[in-house]
Amino acid sequence: MAWTSDSKSAMYYQGQEAPGSTEVAEPVANFLKWLYHFIEKNEIYHVETMYEDGFYKISEFYYKDRPWPAPEEVQSIVEEKDAGSIFMILYRELYYRHIYAKLKPTLNHRFESFSNYCELFSYLLGADEPVQIELPNKWLWDIIDEFVYQFQSFQQFRSKGTKMSEEEKGMLQDEENSWKVTAVLNILMQLTEKSNINDQLRALEAGEPITEEVAGEFGIKPVYAMTGFFSLVGLLRLYCLLGDYHMALSCIKHVQFKDKDMMALVPACQITANYYAGFAYFMIRKYANTIQLYQHILGYMQRTKQFFQNRSFQAEDINKKNDQMLALLAIANTFCPLRLDESVNIQIKEKQGEKVNRLQHDRDMTVYDDLFFSGCPKFLSPVVSENPTPFGTSGPRGLQLQVFKAEVEQQRLIPTLRSFLKLYTSIP
Repeated sequence: MAWTSDSKSAMYYQGQEAPGSTEVAEPVANFLKWLYHFIEKNEIYHVETMYEDGFYKISEFYYKDRPWPAPEEVQSIVEEKDAGSIFMILYRELYYRHIYAKLKPTLNHRFESFSNYCELFSYLLGADEPVQIELPNKWLWDIIDEFVYQFQSFQQFRSKGTKMSEEEKGMLQDEENSWKVTAVLNILMQLTEKSNINDQLRALEAGEPITEEVAGEFGIKPVYAMTGFFSLVGLLRLYCLLGDYHMALSCIKHVQFKDKDMMALVPACQITANYYAGFAYFMIRKYANTIQLYQHILGYMQRTKQFFQNRSFQAEDINKKNDQMLALLAIANTFCPLRLDESVNIQIKEKQGEKVNRLQHDRDMTVYDDLFFSGCPKFLSPVVSENPTPFGTSGPRGLQLQVFKAEVEQQRLIPTLRSFLKLYTSIP
């Protein structure tokens, strides 16, 4: 049976089983068999179509409020003998990601997902020669992005402290090596080193071609090069969450924020990289850099808005990032007034117009706080405490707010000084 658009459409929606049935619907089984076939045959074009279109359509139609079939059941459906095969590892990655997105993961889900990520990364990092599998860039990005997100989610879960049951506390002690910050950082760093991605980016900066001599035996393969690049963005994000902004920016010092750069191959990666890089510059007082990055990416998001709105599973995240950047841009432009693009100015006025007016005229500290909380990420503590602090104004978020407020106090008088200087320079 050949794979065509007609067979794809039939596979998604034809079948007698209702979406709420406990049995695996025939279209779902067909989808899994085809996905298994194309991954085994390395037919990346079909894998990309099934991943970017089929997986999300089936999720919405059959699994909107329940998990996908258990990995053991899928192993039987596709007749895969090895539970540790790359297909089963990839399926489990999708399975747990769906639980995080649509349901509430249990502590066991969190541990099992971490173990599966370790298997996946060991598959790439532990090979004596490059693995032969090819995956779409979007899937590779989603793997790294989800890996960092699940780490962040686990740390937030731990912050519940006294709200956890005794059983959950015992499980955390038994699995104390799961989702450790050092483990997550180490994996991302190993992925960048395996691919020689920084050497590749230096070559691109110099206008040189990427050869095997530059990229190495592994880095010349797209699956390693792109995973390494996405890991740099993952490190940028992770260091920002931990409050180490100089280290965050050092991870991307060779990355060129251009529309034709590697990150432009996956729009979600481009938006994430610009947001966290801009935020890191913001926190080290390089407001002009923040404004430059945010103007560029907000304009890009405005031009491609329809593309994301047609993908409901991405639209919510993209809209949130858009609002966060507008809030931070409003502050940055108060501290470092620069001419903004008209389209960006209009967005700021629509979303934050009243607060911007209060900043310019009243210098109201509560407005700075509101805008900062609206724009900042959910910070993490690099140290696991015996008595974790909630993720509110008294935890890691509150600590970063204090750093920001100290800067606000220094900046508040600058506009007044600027106006006096303009007055005196205008006196003949």
